[in-house]
Amino acid sequence: MPSAGGISIALLDLNFPKLGGIEVLKRLRAEERTKLLPVIILTSSKEEQDLIAGYGNGANSYIRKPVEFSQFPEAARQIGLYWLLLNEPPG
Repeated sequence: MPSAGGISIALLDLNFPKLGGIEVLKRLRAEERTKLLPVIILTSSKEEQDLIAGYGNGANSYIRKPVEFSQFPEAARQIGLYWLLLNEPPG
């Protein structure tokens, strides 16, 4: 995974064609080398059960994608700033 200054994050969409995002999240959490990797679910889903399943399976954040694609780059920039500058990862 790419990193900046030794910090990595995963942006995870829930709507994959073959393997759902929650299943990907479960696999990330089951692996020793990725179990502490910060995972941000970035999805268009407004379903309460997706939100609950995401946090219940170890997501660090759940963000709904902006409806307008033109707003997406700014949303991604703000996510990056938060995780790279403000968030404090485990030891």
